[in-house]
Amino acid sequence: MPTVPEDHVEPAHPSRVNDYDGFAEAYTAENEAGIMNAYYERPAILALAGEVSGRRILDAGCGSGPLFEALRDRGAVVSGIDSSTGMLELARRRLGDGADLRVADLRDPLPFPDDAFDDVMASLVLHYLEDWGPTLTELRRVLRTGGRLIVSVDHPLIIHAMHRLAGREVSYFATRNWSEEWTMGGETVPMSFWHRPLHAMTDAFTAAGFRLAVISEPQPVPAARELFPDDYRLLARTPSFLFFVLNAD
Repeated sequence: MPTVPEDHVEPAHPSRVNDYDGFAEAYTAENEAGIMNAYYERPAILALAGEVSGRRILDAGCGSGPLFEALRDRGAVVSGIDSSTGMLELARRRLGDGADLRVADLRDPLPFPDDAFDDVMASLVLHYLEDWGPTLTELRRVLRTGGRLIVSVDHPLIIHAMHRLAGREVSYFATRNWSEEWTMGGETVPMSFWHRPLHAMTDAFTAAGFRLAVISEPQPVPAARELFPDDYRLLARTPSFLFFVLNAD
């Protein structure tokens, strides 16, 4: 479960911020089996995607490939991008040499032509970015008209509440940076995120040419109740993530 966020402090080695290469194996193991990804976020985003057989899908921020694999198993034609070469190496092991996997940063132009995809899945990745504008513009460019952008992000109200519980008087309405340390597999890495209020998210989507179709606050799948009783009870009362389905007009 998320820890209480710290006010942003610039780390001694900025290149190591959000360095998934540093704990790729350990993060992948947690992603495979932990409640937050395997029993909460991933089932929810797949449910929002619905029937995907034959659809061309970009997994934007694919990591080690669990969502890519699930979409491919459902008949989609999937491409994946990630900025972490370590995570992509694990994805290649999982998905095989024929998988379309590319190193790319969502802050840069994407290596795909216009109208290349029917859907883009942005799973827990946009909250790493300070400025959503250029990224959403690029995602709209590679989507065909009538395609969908399906997004999950940290829930802004929960992040704000965590700051307040820690005694920090911060504005919900401000777009601001916050950080925490993740320790996995013996490696500790500073992780940097951007809080923005809900209206700032929807304004950014609209400005990039998307129309809001769904906002969702799902709960974990029932199987998590027995496996993770304490976390399940918490997530059944308080959402951790916020989900959107957006149509490309």
